[in-house]
Amino acid sequence: MSEQLKYIVDELNKEPFKRNYNLISFDSLQPLQLLQVLNDVFAEINPQHKIDLRDEDPEQMAKRMFTFLRILKFKPKTEAGSLSAFRNGLIQGDKLVVYPILQWLFENLAELKKRAYLARYLVKLDVPPDQLADQELYELHENYLEMMEQFKELHKTVEQLRTSGLSTGEMKKDIVNMEDEKEQLHKRIDRMQKKVENVRNYEKMLQAARTLRVEREKEHTLAQQKLEQKNQFVHSEQRYQRMQQQLKDLRAQGVGTTGADLIKRLEEENKVNMYLCQEKLPKELEGKKKYAQDLQKVADEPAMGQNDIDELNKRIKQLSAEINSLIEKRMVRNDPIDDKLSLFRQQASIIARKKEAAAEKLQEAMDEVSSAEADYQKKKELLKESEGSEVLKGDEFKRYVNKLRGKSTVYKKKRQELAELRAEYGVLARTEEILKAKDDTFQQQMANLEAKKGVSGFHETQEQLENVSTKKSELDEQKGKTLEDISELVRQLNATISDKKSSLAPIIKELRPMRQKCQEMSGEYEEKKAAYENLAAGLESNMSKLEQEVRVLREEITHEEGRYHYLHCMLKVLEVQQKRIDDELKAYRSADTADRKKSFREQFTKKIQEQENLGKSLRDKQKSVRENQAPNMKQMKMWSDLAKLLECKRTCMLKQEQDNQSGAATLTHQGQDGENLLVL
Repeated sequence: MSEQLKYIVDELNKEPFKRNYNLISFDSLQPLQLLQVLNDVFAEINPQHKIDLRDEDPEQMAKRMFTFLRILKFKPKTEAGSLSAFRNGLIQGDKLVVYPILQWLFENLAELKKRAYLARYLVKLDVPPDQLADQELYELHENYLEMMEQFKELHKTVEQLRTSGLSTGEMKKDIVNMEDEKEQLHKRIDRMQKKVENVRNYEKMLQAARTLRVEREKEHTLAQQKLEQKNQFVHSEQRYQRMQQQLKDLRAQGVGTTGADLIKRLEEENKVNMYLCQEKLPKELEGKKKYAQDLQKVADEPAMGQNDIDELNKRIKQLSAEINSLIEKRMVRNDPIDDKLSLFRQQASIIARKKEAAAEKLQEAMDEVSSAEADYQKKKELLKESEGSEVLKGDEFKRYVNKLRGKSTVYKKKRQELAELRAEYGVLARTEEILKAKDDTFQQQMANLEAKKGVSGFHETQEQLENVSTKKSELDEQKGKTLEDISELVRQLNATISDKKSSLAPIIKELRPMRQKCQEMSGEYEEKKAAYENLAAGLESNMSKLEQEVRVLREEITHEEGRYHYLHCMLKVLEVQQKRIDDELKAYRSADTADRKKSFREQFTKKIQEQENLGKSLRDKQKSVRENQAPNMKQMKMWSDLAKLLECKRTCMLKQEQDNQSGAATLTHQGQDGENLLVL
């Protein structure tokens, strides 16, 4: 929500609105003010909505806004049943309704301006059918529809011109250039007319030239048609061969088969297709839709913080605990019964898994076939582009190899001749260089000699005069031969045209039945192709639905298997607990003392009594210890002092024995005569 609000405020602060809002001021707007902001955005898209809402009736305002949103094709993100809530929220200026509209308008502002402009001319008026019975009104309505179609075409043309990259300046420049070229062509035509006005038989020659040009154009057109028809004939022949091969393959497949076998095969294919269409693909499609809805819900949710995530995790744990407790309660409440359908369910699940595996294998095989066909068509097209024909086989390939060998021999001969000509060209080029050097030397000597004699430039002037006279004679000869050349050219053209017509007549005659056959084969091919494409599209759509269904069923099976194992474990635990309870009740109700002693109640009662006795004895010991603590501590201190005194005596005795070894006997005798006594 915060990101959405920030985006709207940023757009309102830009051109052309310039509102200078911040997040707090915009969020604190009153409903009427918020609706006025929405209306201002509408006015930016279509100026007809530039209205002050305080001066407009609320019902009229609501009708106008709903109509404009319908024209703009706005789709609220609500359920079908909550459209009335959306309408009420828009009329009341609810932020949860207005904010998404503003965000959508700002995100598609340029496109919506264009759509609003087109809606002014393309939204049809609703005329009641009974009113169209009037002839005049009917004619006006038809004229209105025609003008609408004209507007569509003109708008498309304008858009194409806008996107074509042509500008008016460039077009004007092109027009000026074309006008200049037109003037130059007129001038050139005038000059040519002045040159040929004095020629005899001018009109006849001009008419012959026109006829020649027309015939040349016809010849070019016929050659182009011949080439196209030849290509069509080649393609038709190739298509015919392919059809023959397919027919041969089908016949080979049909050898040894009966009608019952064909019907059985078709029934199997029909079953497979029915399974794919009715079970697998619909489930897969439903799974895809559910996944898309989940993604859309996730995308529509606002940004979440760590606190929101913690709350969701806590909520998930609570719901899981509630689910487990409910499952336990239901299992405790319902007594276990023998499920006689478990075997059939297991068999059905096994068959379903087998069908899924077979469907997956079929899908993989079809994918491999389609990829192989695509690769085959690509390689075939590449071969046609490089070679221009189909792959040669058998005798045709041998003839092609022999032809290549002959061409290779001719190529080697031509290459040898080319090498000889290149060598000769090198010799001639060197000779030319030598002769040019000698000519320059002679010219320099001639110039020096003319300078000495006082006639400089005489040789150049003489050469120029000779060149002029030569050119004049050539032009005179060319003028004399022009008419003869033109007449000869016309005669040759007529002869060529007649030869072409005579040579093309049998080809055209042969081509007519082939053209008819080609048209028939083309029609049949188009029908087969359309049927194949429709069937392939249907199978692909059905296959995708079945794959989706299989995927969903697998997920459900996995979920149910996990749930089954969990419930099975819980059932075992409950059975153990129930057995304990039954044993306890049996032992408790039994009249036998030995059985009662085995019951948990008796055992726990006995242990409780033992522990109470043990606690009582420990409390008595604690009391006696507390009472005797002070005397015992005093006696313990006296014993420790006695131990220290004896240790001190032992140390002194050892030291004395070491110091005086000679008096050891005396000390020992004294020790024996008199004993040290300690009275406690």
